[in-house]
Amino acid sequence: MNVVICGAGEVGAALAEALSVAGEAVTVVDQDPAKLRPIEETLDVRLLEGNAAHAEVLLKASVREADLYVAATQSDEINLLSSAIAKGLGCKRVIARVHHRDYYERRGFDYAEQLQIDHLVCPEAVTARAIAATLRQPGASAVENFARGSVEMSTVPVDDGAEALGQALRLLPLRGSRVVVVERGGEARLPDADTVVEPGDLVTLIGDRKGFDKARKLFTTESSRRRKVMIMGGSPQSVWLCRELRWSSASVRLFVSREWRAADLAEKLDWVTVLNADVINTDVLKEERVDQSDAFVAATDDEETNILAAARAKAMGARMAVSVLQRPTYRHLLDDIGIDYSFSPREAAVTEILRLLDTGPVRRITTLAEGIAEVFEVRVTKQAKGVVGKPLSEVAMPARCLVAVIQREDQAFVPGADTQFKYGDVAVVIGPSNAVKGLRKLFA
Repeated sequence: MNVVICGAGEVGAALAEALSVAGEAVTVVDQDPAKLRPIEETLDVRLLEGNAAHAEVLLKASVREADLYVAATQSDEINLLSSAIAKGLGCKRVIARVHHRDYYERRGFDYAEQLQIDHLVCPEAVTARAIAATLRQPGASAVENFARGSVEMSTVPVDDGAEALGQALRLLPLRGSRVVVVERGGEARLPDADTVVEPGDLVTLIGDRKGFDKARKLFTTESSRRRKVMIMGGSPQSVWLCRELRWSSASVRLFVSREWRAADLAEKLDWVTVLNADVINTDVLKEERVDQSDAFVAATDDEETNILAAARAKAMGARMAVSVLQRPTYRHLLDDIGIDYSFSPREAAVTEILRLLDTGPVRRITTLAEGIAEVFEVRVTKQAKGVVGKPLSEVAMPARCLVAVIQREDQAFVPGADTQFKYGDVAVVIGPSNAVKGLRKLFA
């Protein structure tokens, strides 16, 4: 595959490395020779100095013969424009990295459709979903990135006195959610419609965001307590995370060191308590009772500052400390200084782009119970003639496999027995690890 990458920054360089190691022919374009120099020293790729928003530069990069063009500069506008030019010159697939919400969420105007861009990737949005998922349930982020965060997953302990006790799963008002794994006595199993849960069981729920909390309450008697989350930084990453947490029951406090930025975000994020304060050089964490917080997330644009702040918050009593990093340089130190999780927008962008390049019909995305319950992403292509137009109850799925969620265009929903697959659907399927062969046979 011939690939042209515009931008030799963190994302562009990491993607060039991943693709070149995989044996692809890669060309990297950037205006700054200082950014190209480290790539030249470490990777076997073609380098080209120039402005990728100019057609003559893209022609020199052989974009006309390219299978893929990725625009990964820091400028949304350059990425959109250069991707549109690459597509117009004949590149087969184009992907643009964007930061701004208006571009990514296609509010009022679909930039990707109008400019004939195949995919938009927003590292901050993907990272925000992963962080928010971890705050709710560590390990859930791989599933929650499905359907742009409209699918949630959580493991819930079944309490004495819970409404779900003594009833078969098919009788419960799960409201757009499914129980996909039941763990009892340390052993996990895939449930069926007649499974009855018992006190002490652990159930894994997956479903659409709209009714997820109501389904979760069927299995617990605990009153829902608002989680207290503290976020540091006025960066785009912080803003994306605040917006992601708006749909949860979290109480969010955002610390922003610059006064003008704090005032701007206080107006935009009216569900967040915005504080103009310096977390590093003041006692504001002590004053705001960080020791009573469920999580502290350091999400400035400087990773050294993030590490220092997250470590300080953890030492002061925060239950969970999270740091946003771009590079893996410091990751091996985090356990030693008490930081629980780290997230990299750069890695998120590369992972998302590589996922988009995986055009196979079946992809394993995470494990719920080793060997027993895997989560697969299944694409319904033109080759899946045996499943399209049939009710799910008549589709010969591999044994013990459950279609948990279907994404159709920008909507995700939990299907019923009468739901029919359509071309272009993407489904979350839960099943044993040995089901992958049967799924590929059925959908390919």
